Amino acid sequence: MLNIHNLSISFQGEYLFEDITFKLGNGDRVGLIGKNGAGKSTMLKILSKELDPDSGQIAADKTLKIGFLKQDIDFVFGRTVLEEVYEAFEEIKQLEAKMEGINTQLAERTDYESEGYHQLMIDINDLQHQYEIIGGYNYQGNTEKILQGLGFKREDFNSLTDTFSGGWRMRIELAKLLLQDNDILLLDEPTNHLDIESIIWLEGFLKNYTGAVVIVSHDKMFLDNVTNRTIEVSLGRIYDYPKPYSKYLVLREEIREQQLASQKNQQKQIEHTEKLIEKFRAKASKATMAQSLIKKLDKIERIEVDEDDNSVMTLNFPVSITPGKVVIEAENISKSYGDNHVLKHIDLRIERDSKTAFVGQNGQGKSTLAKIIVGEIKYNGHLKLGHNVQIGYFAQNQAEYLDGNKTVLDTMIDAANESNRSKVRDILGSFLFRGEEVEKYVKVLSGGERNRLALAKLMLQPFNVLIMDEPTNHLDIKSKNVLKEALKRFEGTLILVSHDRDFLQGLTNLVYEFKDHKIKEYLGDVDYYLEQRQVENLREVEKRTVIKNVPEEKKQHSYQEQKKLKSLNNKLSNVEAKISELEKEIAAIDLELEINYEEVTSKPNFFDDYQKKKSDLDNYMKDWETLHEQLDNMG
Repeated sequence: MLNIHNLSISFQGEYLFEDITFKLGNGDRVGLIGKNGAGKSTMLKILSKELDPDSGQIAADKTLKIGFLKQDIDFVFGRTVLEEVYEAFEEIKQLEAKMEGINTQLAERTDYESEGYHQLMIDINDLQHQYEIIGGYNYQGNTEKILQGLGFKREDFNSLTDTFSGGWRMRIELAKLLLQDNDILLLDEPTNHLDIESIIWLEGFLKNYTGAVVIVSHDKMFLDNVTNRTIEVSLGRIYDYPKPYSKYLVLREEIREQQLASQKNQQKQIEHTEKLIEKFRAKASKATMAQSLIKKLDKIERIEVDEDDNSVMTLNFPVSITPGKVVIEAENISKSYGDNHVLKHIDLRIERDSKTAFVGQNGQGKSTLAKIIVGEIKYNGHLKLGHNVQIGYFAQNQAEYLDGNKTVLDTMIDAANESNRSKVRDILGSFLFRGEEVEKYVKVLSGGERNRLALAKLMLQPFNVLIMDEPTNHLDIKSKNVLKEALKRFEGTLILVSHDRDFLQGLTNLVYEFKDHKIKEYLGDVDYYLEQRQVENLREVEKRTVIKNVPEEKKQHSYQEQKKLKSLNNKLSNVEAKISELEKEIAAIDLELEINYEEVTSKPNFFDDYQKKKSDLDNYMKDWETLHEQLDNMG
């Protein structure tokens, strides 16, 4: 489908990657991984033909269609959701414009018998036929289905795109890609800003996608659930294995250990041969043998061990001064956006040195309460900060506040004061901005590098209370681990808004769950919270439907309704069991295909049976959705 051969690209004289070669085929779901700044987003730009490489070739069919979901989405202001998504149908829109022009002429002209009028009738007939072939009469219905599948309500369709948050804009762009019927999808951090329901929906879509997908993501669970191949960009070269992320890491380490062992054995042989050469050189009778051994030594292909980029940022959050015992006290806090009530009558008390996690579905008010605490938005109620409280705040979109036209160094110098301006270069160095890298403009940094710079900038202000809203967005996995260890060592008060269970584990000792405009306290870590909620992970918590408060009498069901509820729940359990069974069977077949494709596919009726299982799974998923809708409607 797509052949990449000897591809190289450099910036400021240094190669991001050099002479790399790989192929993309139907069914490939590639996790493109690597450190921040390794060149992942650049690779996607080259594959999408948005950026030209320095050298190398990309061979593809002329008809190949590539869709690219970028980290930074550029929207034209003033379009509605529907108008924006309809931009996906460029050919259809062009035909509509032509047909409208001809229809206008037909309506205005009266020379019905003329040759020109007759030609217009032929033209409109041809255009209508072409319009039907490319789906012109179906695209509006398909658009509405995809938008509703991505969580949009019908009343959202005519709202302006600039009234939506980053996560919803990402869904609009995703809808456009899905409607374009692309052969290859390039997705750069697609899960950033998406809520858990949308992530799960996207996983399901990508698993069944017949084309090729290349995904840049630092979400381990997402990569493991979706991908069947991993390409790591590291120190200018790539490592390509047909395994999802976690299995790739194990395999890569095993291969590296084997290389080290082989290299060690080879080195012993080389040293032994070198000793013989030195011994034989001294004797005239053995000179010929010595020359023979030298030639043999020259021909040996030295075993190389895959290099591993272990450079990581060093991070410590020093506490400024000791605050009072109670650092934040909130009473009767409420916040609404028009008719949308986000928080209602919230009471909250945060004590010094506590480590708190805010968890729950998107849109339940976690970020809103964080912004209220730091004084960024207005609210109703009473909020009091304790004695000597100094707050450090890392917003979910912190990197967006950086000025793209400044260099990394200027960004830090402008934020520094007299006491710490001399430390700016040292701080940048600890965040892996060294040498000439400090002269880079912010606009050319990757998403992860911008996040690192935003963290470095945070170090320039004194604080004893640290509030971080989704700080791991865009950070590579090694950087996430460094940040986690730094937060463990932080001796001040910490409030973390996060969806990432791995990141939260061992970090907090108090959890507040946000649900139905309220918060509920759990006196323990995230594992204790999940145990109390009787779920395995935060995904399960976040994907559960929020039940709106209704008067108590409306919650009562008649005997017939109770029977129907019981019947629906039984059906739902049966369908879920079937889905689980089919998913396991399909996963087992996929594993067999990876191990021995030829043998597996040679079985009689293999592809028919395989497709039937996938079709059955789709049908059961539709049944599952229908049953859930029926249950939701019954309350």
